[in-house]
Amino acid sequence: MIETVKLTEGQRKSRRNRNVALGLVLAGLVILFYAITIVKFTGGHG
Repeated sequence: MIETVKLTEGQRKSRRNRNVALGLVLAGLVILFYAITIVKFTGGHG
């Protein structure tokens, strides 16, 4: 039988906030790499 850990409301909010922050950081990195790639390609053909 699997025992689950009961999280308090504060712990759940903290975990959710951390997950949202990680998601935003990852999305920011993707956008940054995309922008750098576009600049490299457009700058190389100028």
